[in-house]
Amino acid sequence: MSNLDQFDRVAVGSAPYLPANLPPAAFSGVLTRRVAAFFLDFILVSIFSVAIWFALALLTFGLSVLLLPPIFPFVAFFYNGLTVSGPNMATPGMRAMDLELRTVDGQRAPFLIAAAHAVLFYISTMFMPIFLVALVTDGKRCLHDILAGVIMTRRPI
Repeated sequence: MSNLDQFDRVAVGSAPYLPANLPPAAFSGVLTRRVAAFFLDFILVSIFSVAIWFALALLTFGLSVLLLPPIFPFVAFFYNGLTVSGPNMATPGMRAMDLELRTVDGQRAPFLIAAAHAVLFYISTMFMPIFLVALVTDGKRCLHDILAGVIMTRRPI
């Protein structure tokens, strides 16, 4: 498991919601990598959702087909919550893009914070201009990162 100690400590006067000991390299390329990670995770969640939908449709002999369309949000909630709160601190898409999600104090995000972060993210996708906040904030944090109290960084080498 990686931690903040693997980055070279840099004394930087930053915003109170960012760890002062993260070097600029921890945030380099994070925004573009996040976009690619989102698309990878979206594909995986879609595959899981379709597989669960078909399995439940078969198990109930088609009686649950009308109740199953809202299955994607539930799968996304648990997919993000379980993978981000796990030992890798990242979804498979985030791991592929060399990213990890932590609380601002550097700890692993608990399940509820990781899942709430995902819910806030999917709500943010309905209002795309909100993502412009990441262009002006310290640490390239999106609004849903700030609200959830987490920070996205590159994995330490």
